[in-house]
Amino acid sequence: MVYYQIIYIKNSIMKKSEQINQGFTEKDFASMLKEYNYSLNPGDVVAGTIFNKESCGFLVNVGAEIAGFLPIEEVSLKNTKNLTSIYYLSLHNQTREFFIMAYKRDSKQLILSIRRLEYIRAWKRIKQIESEDVVLRLKITRSNKGGAIALVEGLESFIPNSHLAIEMKMLQIKNSSVSCKLLLANEKTNQLILSNKKAVLSIATNQLNVGDIVEGTVVKMEKYGVFVLINKTNILALLHISELGYKNIPNIRKIFNINDSLKVKVIHIDMEQGRISVSQKNLN
Repeated sequence: MVYYQIIYIKNSIMKKSEQINQGFTEKDFASMLKEYNYSLNPGDVVAGTIFNKESCGFLVNVGAEIAGFLPIEEVSLKNTKNLTSIYYLSLHNQTREFFIMAYKRDSKQLILSIRRLEYIRAWKRIKQIESEDVVLRLKITRSNKGGAIALVEGLESFIPNSHLAIEMKMLQIKNSSVSCKLLLANEKTNQLILSNKKAVLSIATNQLNVGDIVEGTVVKMEKYGVFVLINKTNILALLHISELGYKNIPNIRKIFNINDSLKVKVIHIDMEQGRISVSQKNLN
């Protein structure tokens, strides 16, 4: 990594400076960069120090003759429009890593980013979360007609309505905390899709098995069947019309009412999609 190459060069200079009892200077550093035939390029990670705040960003000393500039929008993954003074105070005179986004030849400036580094590292952690298939406890930041939005490692993720447990739909979603598992993580398209149902079902696996006869409550009715909230787990299950045990069903609403209690048998558990199918056939 470029950062560690710079540290190695810098340490070499300091050793030479100590030998001749002279202090380390930026000119020394610049001359050593030339001696090592070293260049800074977009995509590199460099060490630098923020030393001045401007109206639209920060000036950064990266130990070379080329100046570094950190735009406000590249300070963090978070919205920092109103936090520039706070970030400056926390970063001022602190040496840290920066991602080189571009080099502006006209102004001889390196365009730097902390946000890009955070993005890269966030995706590395997300890939780890995906490989371990862990359950996350996340705060809902906002909701829309399609579902809810939450942050995973600082990145926005989406929980579709179809993957929210029924009890979550009955709550005011904003500022609620939910258990979730990753459903889709695509760094190329920057897509993060989560499932609350998948997480809830994963947590309840020790309480529910295929073949179990359980009690539930009818919470929703459709032409193709009814949705049953299984009492002991609060997981929503589909009782399809083909699993009712009746030959002719002209209108399912003539058989069931909302809040009806009934016994059903678990016939399928889809851990990947967080879905359960139940039946009223062969309950004995």
